[in-house]
Amino acid sequence: MTSLWLADHAAISNTSPEPLSGEPSADVVVVGAGITGLITAVLLARSGKDVLVLEARTVGAGATGNTTAKISLLQGTKLSKIVAKQGAKLASQYLDGNREGQAWLLQYCEQRGIDVQREDAYTYAQSPDGVQAALDELDAARSAGLDVEWADDADVPFPFRGGVRLREQAQFDPMSLLDTLVEELQAHGGRLAQGARVRRVSGLGANLRLRVRTSDNAEISVRTGQLVLATGVPILDRGGFFARLKAQRSYCMSFTVPGDVTRGMYVSTDSPTRSVRYAPTSDGDALVVGGAGHPVGREKGPSEALEELEKWTALHYPGAMKTHSWSAQDYTPADGLPYVGAILPGLDSICVATGFDKWGMSNGPAAALALTSHILGGRMDWAGAFASWSPHELSGITTAAQSNLEVGFNLAKGWVTPLTASSERPPEGCGVVSGPPWHLQAKSTVDGVEHVVSPVCPHLGGIVNWNDADKSWECPLHGSRFAADGTLLEGPATGDLTRSV
Repeated sequence: MTSLWLADHAAISNTSPEPLSGEPSADVVVVGAGITGLITAVLLARSGKDVLVLEARTVGAGATGNTTAKISLLQGTKLSKIVAKQGAKLASQYLDGNREGQAWLLQYCEQRGIDVQREDAYTYAQSPDGVQAALDELDAARSAGLDVEWADDADVPFPFRGGVRLREQAQFDPMSLLDTLVEELQAHGGRLAQGARVRRVSGLGANLRLRVRTSDNAEISVRTGQLVLATGVPILDRGGFFARLKAQRSYCMSFTVPGDVTRGMYVSTDSPTRSVRYAPTSDGDALVVGGAGHPVGREKGPSEALEELEKWTALHYPGAMKTHSWSAQDYTPADGLPYVGAILPGLDSICVATGFDKWGMSNGPAAALALTSHILGGRMDWAGAFASWSPHELSGITTAAQSNLEVGFNLAKGWVTPLTASSERPPEGCGVVSGPPWHLQAKSTVDGVEHVVSPVCPHLGGIVNWNDADKSWECPLHGSRFAADGTLLEGPATGDLTRSV
């Protein structure tokens, strides 16, 4: 599964001369080369900092290269959820941060000739059951200072029972942004290392030492005085962010459609979620449809929901032909607000940025601005809504407690459910965990190759489940994902599943 944005994108080569030879060092090390990490790196490099970006896979391989890439201040039902949990003041601060992040991003794109399409954004109801949620979002958006209006109808071929409209929002191809950010980073003397996975961090204060495994399996040490983790979920357990976030997986497909493609950007309030936008391509405008979301590792047969999403598209866009299919991972914070800042109170030498809840195209730049201000000694008036440690987190205690009860249940379930061993090879595209608790095995067959690995997640010992849409193993505890052969795809785990001999 490869996204529309990544499919025709040439991988960015690392033009810096052997940045990870010997024992490299930098004033600031940024882990993660997505929108948040690269904007943070560029802003710090502009200020004169020596910056090194470490990316475990390739630039944009995570959420940024697999997003729907809507740069919108109208974010589904996000504001009404924040108002209900945190009140109008923090919702307004959250909006201010997103507004500043959006403004920075759009100005950057304009200055550097990055194509952006300006379109209206809609949060809409597919059925009468979704109308009240849309009305709640209308009230919350207005109370937070957003100039929204109600639309009784829209020029779309799918069910539309009314919704909130915010004019002049934006969408784009996120990889064109990342390409430009890498160029600017290197122009300011910054360095980028791809295929460099951070395994451990030791030391305190300004004497941090990172243990990094490179793509050729070499282990090296990197020294820095400031570390920024822009990795979706922090790869360090300090701060317990893995327990304050819920990992969600969602899916997208692009289509060629006869006739005109729907303009505007749409997200439904009611289930199953439908996200719709168009995307300019060399062959004309493509239709991008998203949905079929589920908690990571807890959905049996995600491919069924993906098939239903494709049928929905064919129903409302007769003649639609699928060209690309992909998925992304996002993290929902327990208190409804992002976590940006020190990994622990007083430990400013390690910073995190997480919990964007599927809206990273404005939250990411906002987080980068907040992190840069935090590191350089500036101030953002809205930063309280993004704080990694704040009294407003108390509102998320009940949600976090419920989430961690689910984690405990899935931990126990994973160890007791597979009781019998199987010597049979799984069918193509399938994976199964079997065996007694003292000898569990995870077997899968992908592209005709059988893989056998340990199903025990190296993070906290959860038993992984098979995702038949992504053809990957997923941990139901905190969302770590692994390829069929056990190779780590994303954390909070920092190591692979153990291969069986």
